[in-house]
Amino acid sequence: MHIEPGVVDGAKIALSYGTGAVAVGLAAKMALDTLRNDGGAVALVARSIATTALVFCFFEVLPHYPVGVSEVHFILGSTLYLIFGAGPAAIGLAAGLLLQGLLFAPGDLPQYAMNATTLIVPLWLIGLLAKRIIPAHTPYVEIKYWQALALSSAYQGGIIAWVAFWAFYGQGFGGENVSNVLSFGAAYALIVLVEPLADLAVLAGAKVLAPLVGSGLLYRRLYHPAT
Repeated sequence: MHIEPGVVDGAKIALSYGTGAVAVGLAAKMALDTLRNDGGAVALVARSIATTALVFCFFEVLPHYPVGVSEVHFILGSTLYLIFGAGPAAIGLAAGLLLQGLLFAPGDLPQYAMNATTLIVPLWLIGLLAKRIIPAHTPYVEIKYWQALALSSAYQGGIIAWVAFWAFYGQGFGGENVSNVLSFGAAYALIVLVEPLADLAVLAGAKVLAPLVGSGLLYRRLYHPAT
């Protein structure tokens, strides 16, 4: 989902600083919710380290390839949300993206605010969606396939929408750019076929790891109703 260098440049890149600031604010809000309601500072730090390591692996270890205006990565945002919670997932996405840029892709750093926006805003939205489609009395380890599919579709759809926005904002609506955006969207939509199955597989594994719930490493909502 990287916005490639040159897609948005010049004075236009200033908009990304504004959206990036919004994304940071949303991440801070989600992290504050974890501090207040789900384990405090120790849990937030432990989960954020875990999510950062996972996101870095998503970028550098899992298959990724350029398509159209961007790259297709397996960024399992809904999986991170369900297992670790919104705050740690947001921190992990931001930190993992930055670490990947610093170590392997310094040319992507000018686009960091755009890429962070593309990852974090959809995460915030699926947090709102989860509250609507998953009953408060249902622990996340008990969610159904359609619920996992809805969360994954919303997250990946949000990424596609943001990439399309940046591409059209930066390069206009010429035929080649439209074709490249459509190619990227079609390729990225395939992840929706994989992520819900990954969610359910990881949640099934979480049942086995239930004793770890007391350590604060995993999201409390995994095993308990909402409070």
